[in-house]
Amino acid sequence: MTFVLGSKSSKRIIALCTTVVILFILYLSTLYSTTIRQSQCRLLSVNIPSLSLNLPSNNNNNLFTNFNHIKSSALNAQKNKEKILVLTPLKDAGPYLDQYFKLLDETTYPNHLISLAFLVSDSSDDIFESLQSHINEIQSRWNSNNRFESVRVFKKDFELDLPSAKRHPYEMQHLRRSIMARSRNWLLSSALKSDTSWVAWIDVDVVEYPPSIFQDLMRADADIAVPNCLLKRDDLAFWAYDKNNWQETDESRKIQQYLDEDFVLLEGYYEFPTYRYLMVDMPTDVGKDYKVELDGIGATFTLVKAHVHREGANFPAFTYQHQVETEGFAKMAKAMGFSVYGLPGYLIYHIQNR
Repeated sequence: MTFVLGSKSSKRIIALCTTVVILFILYLSTLYSTTIRQSQCRLLSVNIPSLSLNLPSNNNNNLFTNFNHIKSSALNAQKNKEKILVLTPLKDAGPYLDQYFKLLDETTYPNHLISLAFLVSDSSDDIFESLQSHINEIQSRWNSNNRFESVRVFKKDFELDLPSAKRHPYEMQHLRRSIMARSRNWLLSSALKSDTSWVAWIDVDVVEYPPSIFQDLMRADADIAVPNCLLKRDDLAFWAYDKNNWQETDESRKIQQYLDEDFVLLEGYYEFPTYRYLMVDMPTDVGKDYKVELDGIGATFTLVKAHVHREGANFPAFTYQHQVETEGFAKMAKAMGFSVYGLPGYLIYHIQNR
């Protein structure tokens, strides 16, 4: 059959083909638009936080880490984009989270260079719901520089059920502090990342510290640095809180010569005076940068160069040089050759115990 150009049959065929082509183009356009929208939705879902959130890394080289390039510099940490890992153990801590996140969010160190990790243990409150709410609020910000680099939550119960009123008596401290040491070690081993330069241990119930605290403690250029933690009182009275930051004295060393190896020394208890020089008893009118060498530390706010933990210094749950947990960590770090310093004139505040 032959079609004559300009005949009615050829015109109908041309019109039909044109219609098919137009419909096909419209179909491709719709398919492409749908694909783009789905892709955008998938991308958005990655950035909406969950209880355990890690934002995508811009670094595609995930197979090799050169630890020679992971530095902890005293003066140029922010310029070098050195990353801080904040670690906080939690137990029935819901009421403190508002102030905890507020203080962290207000620090002058960029949020996108800070990661957070929590270990929830033996809690009876709605801590997970509260954490989820705070994480969502911060991590949903459209400007990624205002989010934390990552927030991770871990759970590990140790089946130690101590009422608040029984957490601080002398006879319970060895057991309680051993559990705390185990909790810190679980959190540290689970959360420490290969690109971390600094580890900051922060108690959830620390309620006041300067926004520049990270840079201020870095400037001390110590492997481990701690501020002086006082009790936050309504009457503004000077009241010591963290008595675990101390120096040994001749007298304290002398009494240790006659102790059994597994005897644990504790500060602030009349049952057994240690005769150590506590940082909370040192002069505070010495300037914020004045530093003193310490032999024991607490962990209300402790900044550690990450290589200290990487080389094996952690929190002994057993008796180490008559100490456990944070004081044992300081003793262990010093035995390994690391420097431990406190800043008696740099004041932070802890909430009054319940």
